[in-house]
Amino acid sequence: MPVPDLIQTACQVVDAEIVGLQKMKSLFSESFIKAVHVILNTKGRVIVSGMGKSGHIGQKIAATFASTGTPAFFVHPGEASHGDLGMLTAEDVLITISNSGESREMGDIISFSRRFGIPMIAITGNPNSSMAKAADHVLLIPNKTEAPEACPLGLAPTTSTTTTLAMGDSLAVALIVMRGFSKEQFHERHPGGKLGNVLLKVQDIMVTGDALPLVTPDMMMSDALLVMTAKSLGCLGVVDSQGILCGVITDGDLRRHMSADLIVRKVSDIMTPEPKTVSPDLLGVEALRLMNEAKITNVFVVDADKHPMGLLHVHQLLRMGIV
Repeated sequence: MPVPDLIQTACQVVDAEIVGLQKMKSLFSESFIKAVHVILNTKGRVIVSGMGKSGHIGQKIAATFASTGTPAFFVHPGEASHGDLGMLTAEDVLITISNSGESREMGDIISFSRRFGIPMIAITGNPNSSMAKAADHVLLIPNKTEAPEACPLGLAPTTSTTTTLAMGDSLAVALIVMRGFSKEQFHERHPGGKLGNVLLKVQDIMVTGDALPLVTPDMMMSDALLVMTAKSLGCLGVVDSQGILCGVITDGDLRRHMSADLIVRKVSDIMTPEPKTVSPDLLGVEALRLMNEAKITNVFVVDADKHPMGLLHVHQLLRMGIV
């Protein structure tokens, strides 16, 4: 038996699934728009259900909805028949997934939705199936004639699961656009891991309170240097009589003014006026970009009236995995 070319096999799988995804473009219709609005206007949750591989894809779709502002969860059709139908309410929306549209395990959950008037959206490759006929809205994926499974036997769900997943992603992204879902809202649902860190705001990371190295313009540099050393942040913020940030002193400023009389000069003689600042609501990753562009290692965080609220150092961002 000849040794198969596995790279060629892998490429054939990708090509087959690309065909399926390309075919999908012609299948989006008014039903997709109506389905988005049904989900958008529901007062309850989106309940996703499917059997076998369709169920695995359904779990991912439900998770994507939930993480992007659309409350959703997955209900296994087998468990639904043994009590989990009680998870569905009249205020929910049901999304059923079956490529053939004839999965017998889906019968009870479909019947339940019809009995209690729960809006039903079917994702299927068969518009003439019993599931499609029962649904309020049908979202078609390419059938096996239009886009055969990538499996050489034509049996294992491959192309069909990829297109189903793409349909779920299309719904989720359309809902993100319709809701105006923001990065901040996304972060609220993703507080853990590197993704959560990337979406942290400056106010979540900055040094505050007594740790801030603040001095006044008329302070002698001998005293200011003691503050700078004690705070160990490599800079000083200079505030006027109204507590407004009017300048900064960095290691670079000290090097530029290095002389025998440095310690007897005033802070106002050494500081850089009108320093760059950021707002507390700025994302940490955006603050890092600004710092890189300005070639600075720290930046003061100020309120709307330019009063210092905190200090952000590049090392803090790096420790949080924000790069």
